[in-house]
Amino acid sequence: MKIGVFLVLFGDKKFEEALDKAKQLGLETVEIGTGNYPGNSHCDPEKLLQNPDDIKRFKEAVESRGLEISGLSCHGNPLHPDKNVANTHRDVQRKTILLAEKLGIPRIITFSGCPGDSESAKYPNWVTCPWPDDFSQIIRWQWEEKVIPYWKEEVKFARDHNVKEICLEMHPGFVVYNPETLLKLRDAVGKEIGANFDPSHLFWQGIDPIAALRKLQGTVYHVHAKDTKIDNYNTYINGVLDTKSYLDEFNRSWIFRTVGYGHGADFWNAFVSTLRLIGYDGTLSIEHEDSLMSTEEGLQKAVNFLKGVIIRQPKPKVWWT
Repeated sequence: MKIGVFLVLFGDKKFEEALDKAKQLGLETVEIGTGNYPGNSHCDPEKLLQNPDDIKRFKEAVESRGLEISGLSCHGNPLHPDKNVANTHRDVQRKTILLAEKLGIPRIITFSGCPGDSESAKYPNWVTCPWPDDFSQIIRWQWEEKVIPYWKEEVKFARDHNVKEICLEMHPGFVVYNPETLLKLRDAVGKEIGANFDPSHLFWQGIDPIAALRKLQGTVYHVHAKDTKIDNYNTYINGVLDTKSYLDEFNRSWIFRTVGYGHGADFWNAFVSTLRLIGYDGTLSIEHEDSLMSTEEGLQKAVNFLKGVIIRQPKPKVWWT
């Protein structure tokens, strides 16, 4: 296993400076944003695809520092009911796939997206309960008319361009938000669909990430290292569905934390051990979204913490049996 960082954390720095920061921290991989929600401050696929020499220089900037690209991230909503938004996000995703092919990277990272509730919808509609029956009808329409048809085409496009892993981050607000919905989409459209496994989004839904990893054996293609702290007092009163600002930390039911500040070493030791049990030996890409810590301090603490729990050496040939 290796430790990396989602490089958009250094979006205010030039690409080479951001890579230098990753190297100085002792990291081994970088996950690079290519547009949509993460932005494209370090990597604009449209521009790079116009010039093979630029792609070569981009790749050399990473490799010359002894780093690897763990994935290209274009988290967006390609199913947005506003066609302008959807088409923009789809275009960025397609260009990201084409760039991944040129760079020899087998994976991209994104969201599943979420449609509206009808052809005339203006905003996405994330349904969280089956009744009244309107909600069940919305879910059925979304999956049959929007979700499955779109992703069937996108999986084929990825397959045709040597991208074997479309890593969907299970994220509330989108149609794939837990293991059940991820596997539902995978079964419907193809094995290219897998998980960008981020435990932080599972914690606050009441999902045990360890159990989720075991359920998703063989489908975990990339991993985010991010933590969540549940505020028991606020949760006992209001539950986990919370629309207050992420900056209203005192009153929220939960907030994102750097690794180790939501759950301790016991959890993270079990997490990396379970990754090994299910056959994952890739990167743990740190996504720092801790509003209580600066970029520098939060990332450094995450790096130090993960260095103590990550399993680096290959699984041994046991001598006692």
